[in-house]
Amino acid sequence: MSELRQDLATKRWVIIATERAKRPDQFKRGDEKPPVAPLDPKCPFCPGNEQLTPEVILRYPQEGPWEIRVIPNKFPALEGSGEVVVHEPHGLSTTNGYGSHEVIIESPKHNLSFATLPPQARRKMLDVFEVRLRSLRNLPHVKFISIFRNHGRAAGTSLIHPHCQLIATPIVPTHIRQEVEESRRHYDDHVTCVYCEMMDIESNVGKRVILDSPHFLALAPFASRTPFEMMVLPKRHCSDFGEMTMSEANDLADMLGTVLGKMHDRLNDPDYNLMLHTAPLRDIPQDCYHWHVEILPKLTIAAGFELGTGIYINSSKPEECAAFLRG
Repeated sequence: MSELRQDLATKRWVIIATERAKRPDQFKRGDEKPPVAPLDPKCPFCPGNEQLTPEVILRYPQEGPWEIRVIPNKFPALEGSGEVVVHEPHGLSTTNGYGSHEVIIESPKHNLSFATLPPQARRKMLDVFEVRLRSLRNLPHVKFISIFRNHGRAAGTSLIHPHCQLIATPIVPTHIRQEVEESRRHYDDHVTCVYCEMMDIESNVGKRVILDSPHFLALAPFASRTPFEMMVLPKRHCSDFGEMTMSEANDLADMLGTVLGKMHDRLNDPDYNLMLHTAPLRDIPQDCYHWHVEILPKLTIAAGFELGTGIYINSSKPEECAAFLRG
């Protein structure tokens, strides 16, 4: 019989459809991805084509051949300066598209991904995230900053060249606000962080733990929305990604490389979305909220039931997916 599971932190429900369940190895990509050359003369993110992109915001290193570049998105979702003007004609709220939209080019090599980047490059990427977060949080009307990575066409990327994106918004997205409010409600009821509690439970159960490192825990969530969904949580309670210590950042770079490498190797490089969830900027819920990374492989398609109800149907048990990746 199928099973309904509720996520402890978000209160989101999913259906684990055991009747249609697949073995974890059945989600492996059947087709081999074609080889990609180290450079593409037509790619705007490859070295030699810098004139095809907007002026650089940040580069590493500052002199000589670059290893990481940050540029404005050529087709930004949000941009501009000045005041955020709210209009409510007939009760329908709109604002001007104030914000920022940046692209973080992870490597000069066209054929790498976050899973295959050298360890020092992944570590430097985390430094770049922190630098850009610190800079954008000073903008007067920015209330939330999202950092995410779309890997593969099914995940929404249009350029193969490895890159992340950053969008700063003048509002706190409803999804994030609900996540924070559920965390606050749990703290008010139990005087504990729900994510810390979740890590205690998963560490004791063990079946859904993918990787346990000195500073982080990677797990398949109990109520996983998709096969091989992963969550990476810092063991030290902290609401803000920008407050990581140097040793934590080193550990996170290694952990992301390992868990994404496991998915890359064992599932033949599936498409996925990676999202950093960190606290809103103006109302930081330090006691109750816990920053984390979510990884959602695009191995299934959300259809009418998921879109109509918000309840995902997952055809693979998280426990089996975690065991497959551990193996």
